[in-house]
Amino acid sequence: MTITSNRLSSIYVLDQDEALDFYVGVLGLEVATDADLGFMRWLTVRVPGDTKEILLERPGPPAHDPATAEAVRALVTKGAGGGWLGFNTDDVDGLYEKLLAQGVEITQVPTDQSYGRDFGLRDPFGNNLRIGRIPSPGA
Repeated sequence: MTITSNRLSSIYVLDQDEALDFYVGVLGLEVATDADLGFMRWLTVRVPGDTKEILLERPGPPAHDPATAEAVRALVTKGAGGGWLGFNTDDVDGLYEKLLAQGVEITQVPTDQSYGRDFGLRDPFGNNLRIGRIPSPGA
């Protein structure tokens, strides 16, 4: 038996509606699941056509007690929440220009790296994102 894929990851956000506006409205992802579980809102997004989902998770129950949730919110606010996402695009420079024009916080302009070409940005909560044209291993 072996693990065959990574289907779900999560990133902490402070406001799920604002996160939806950014990840769907600005980046162009799609909502995979938006469910009220009573004790939390299960909100996932994904790249259109992909099966891997990203949980846009608010710090709090059931994962955190109130004191821990507050500490996590403080770290996320400082950009130190540990969240990091990487996306591929077929037009690094075009997407960079589009996001720059929309006022997205850019942390690094498009740059040729040893692994491909990408740029850095932050979501509204301080989480780090990279978007680039990164070849698959062995390609």
